[in-house]
Amino acid sequence: MMNICYFKKTSVLLVLFLFNSVTWSQDSPNIILLIGDGMGLTQISAGMYANGNSTALEGFEYIGLSKTSSSNNLVTDSAASGTAMATGVKTLNGVLGISSKNVRQKSILEICQDQGYKTALIGTSSIVHATPASFYAKEDSRYNYQNIALQLSKHSIDMFVGGGSKHFMSRKDKRNLIKEMSEYTFVKSITEYEKSKASKIGYFTYFDEPPAIIEGRSANLDKLTKITLDKLHLEKNPFFIMIEGAQIDWGGHDNNLKYVTSEFKDFNAAIQEALNFAKYYGNTLVVVTADHETGGLALLGGKKNRVFGKFNTEGHSATMVPVFSFGPNAESFKGIYENTEIFEKLKNTLK
Repeated sequence: MMNICYFKKTSVLLVLFLFNSVTWSQDSPNIILLIGDGMGLTQISAGMYANGNSTALEGFEYIGLSKTSSSNNLVTDSAASGTAMATGVKTLNGVLGISSKNVRQKSILEICQDQGYKTALIGTSSIVHATPASFYAKEDSRYNYQNIALQLSKHSIDMFVGGGSKHFMSRKDKRNLIKEMSEYTFVKSITEYEKSKASKIGYFTYFDEPPAIIEGRSANLDKLTKITLDKLHLEKNPFFIMIEGAQIDWGGHDNNLKYVTSEFKDFNAAIQEALNFAKYYGNTLVVVTADHETGGLALLGGKKNRVFGKFNTEGHSATMVPVFSFGPNAESFKGIYENTEIFEKLKNTLK
């Protein structure tokens, strides 16, 4: 009788444990943050028309506007704006993860890690570039790439994809950080990345900065997004992922509209994958925004999927950028607010 009672009691406790574990996973929403670097409303419009008058952004529930200024300039750079969205504080242009008062800040990615989330970063730039680095690095200059790489090597991000392996291998200190990151499996192709069953994966897409789509970039962002989301979903934990379409910005700096629209279409396909995931599995917040607008682009006309416009600068502009949201707590992203509020709204989504 004692054995039967013990078995029943143990079974009940096991069921309660499993139930609580599943409830915890289900109640804690996944977060997918997509940042189109340099992607103002005009870049979205141009990309949409070039894409047959269609964009995945039409599937979102709410739209807001983000004020992008840094602490010392109406026109931000990607480091200051990335830091604002990642940590909730304004900082000086060029600074990563440190406030204007020289205080190191914890990012939303790191807060998610503290709550048991899996984490991932994907970018079409090098992985040490300003926007992805905003989520893990604390550095007074965004251009200290080797220091930033060292910080990533000591971080605990589960999966990362981007260029820039040279900052980990060809270093002034002669260290090979890739060899030091023994807990990671490093893959060399998108096929290897898809097939890998490792829990921690690094995929350097290029030795230096990846080329543009129109120059033959091999790894399309939508496929990288789908593969990574599928891997994160299999982990059964909630997850946080930031996906950057970096080269929309580079097209703006080049005043090259074809560059801008081709990169937007690549980013748009990744947005669609994220939205598909959220709609299929549920309990996933998807937020799409930009760090700033680049080029001061004015769209002037076009026909049959071809657009033309005029750039007003080779730098960034101070115009507000849109924020699109779908899923748990999506309604909080409507309205007009400082870019630091994106961090607060993401944080408030956590349970």
